[in-house]
Amino acid sequence: MREEPRLRVAAFRPDDERLDDAVELLESLGADPVPDPMLAVEPATAAEDSDTADGDDDDRVTPRTDADFVVLTSKTGVELAAEAGWDPGKATVCAIGESTAEALHEAGYGVDVIPAEYSSSGLVDALADAVDGTKVEVARSDHGSAVLTDGLEAAGAYVHETVLYRLVRPEGSGESADLAADGDLDAALFTSSLTVEHFLDAAAERGVREAAIDGLNEATVGAIGEPTQETAEAAGIDVDVVPDQADFEALACEAVEAAAPTHHE
Repeated sequence: MREEPRLRVAAFRPDDERLDDAVELLESLGADPVPDPMLAVEPATAAEDSDTADGDDDDRVTPRTDADFVVLTSKTGVELAAEAGWDPGKATVCAIGESTAEALHEAGYGVDVIPAEYSSSGLVDALADAVDGTKVEVARSDHGSAVLTDGLEAAGAYVHETVLYRLVRPEGSGESADLAADGDLDAALFTSSLTVEHFLDAAAERGVREAAIDGLNEATVGAIGEPTQETAEAAGIDVDVVPDQADFEALACEAVEAAAPTHHE
C-alpha cells in the first residue's frame, strides 16, 4: 500500500529552542517541517547609537526600577533583563502568558500577576482597577502592541515603555515563500503579525510575493490571535485556523488537522 505524502508545514519561530521544539512537534504530528525563521533578536543597548557601543551585557537596556508595576511580555525579554542584572525591587511583576511567567521563575524572579487571557487586552483588564495613579513600566520588543500601553494609560497609569530588543528578519529567510509560490507548501503557521510581514518581505525580495500569497490561499494557514489574523487577511492571505488557546502547540495541532484530517491518525 502506497504511503501518503507527508504534509509540508512551515514554522517561522526564532532559530533557537523554539524552532527546535516546533520541528519536533510537527514531526510527531506526521508532518514534514519547513523551519524558516522569520524573527531574530537584536538586544537593545544603552549606547547603541554611540561609536563605543559593543553589545556587552553591561550596555544592555533593562526595565526601569522606579515603577510600581513592571510588565514583561515575552520569554526573550525576561532572559535579556536577567542577563543584564535587572532587579525589580518592590514592583509588582506582571507576565503575559505562562511561558513568560516560567522564564521569570527560572531567572529567580517572583510573578505577581498573570492575566486569565494571555494578551495585551487581557492584562489591561487584569490591572484596570489597580493602576490608577501608579507608574507602570512596560518592557518588551520594538514591535509591541499599543493596546497594552494605551489601555493602561486609559486606566489612569503613568506608563513608560522600555525597548529591550528589536525583532528583525534573519538574512536568508524565505524558503517557505518559494515553496508556497510553487504550490509545494501545505500549511503555514504564523505566530505574530511580524512573522506575516517578514514572510511577505522575504517573498518580495525573491520576486514571488503574489505567487506566494496565491500558494498560501491554496494551503492551510494558521495564525495565533486576532491581530495576526487581521494582518494576514489585510495582505490578502486567507486564514483557516485561529486556535482558542494562543500557543504554538495548539496552532500546529489544529492546522495540521485542518490540512489533512486523517493523515496522522
